[in-house]
Amino acid sequence: MSDKKTKTNRRRRGMTLIEIMVVITILGLIMAAVGVAVIPKLDEAKQDTARLDIANIHGALKLYYTKKGKYPDTGTGLKALVDTQNLERIPMDPWGHEYVYMNEGGKPVIISYGSDGTQGGEGPDSDISSKDSAQK
Repeated sequence: MSDKKTKTNRRRRGMTLIEIMVVITILGLIMAAVGVAVIPKLDEAKQDTARLDIANIHGALKLYYTKKGKYPDTGTGLKALVDTQNLERIPMDPWGHEYVYMNEGGKPVIISYGSDGTQGGEGPDSDISSKDSAQK
């Protein structure tokens, strides 16, 4: 009888160290697999957000043009849209940088320089421009 009680008591004590290590290893592998799949999607989502922001800014610029008969000059930039209440505030891109506005001969161009905040680059660092949207 005492042998049966001893075996029963061992089972009730909980999991062994090996069992806990196996569970932690499996959880780590699952987290690594999910991380590899999700992180590239985050960069894509930020780029998509920047494209949508640029389209919204472009819409506000069209409204400004309707009211004033011209687009703001490069020096005034997007501040003119805030002053005329076409935008609530000067927007920031998903990486925390201000969008770059240029008036190129009467055509407005809005640019986000990507995650690095500098001109040029590839992947998440690549520039996103309203010129790209107009060509598609």
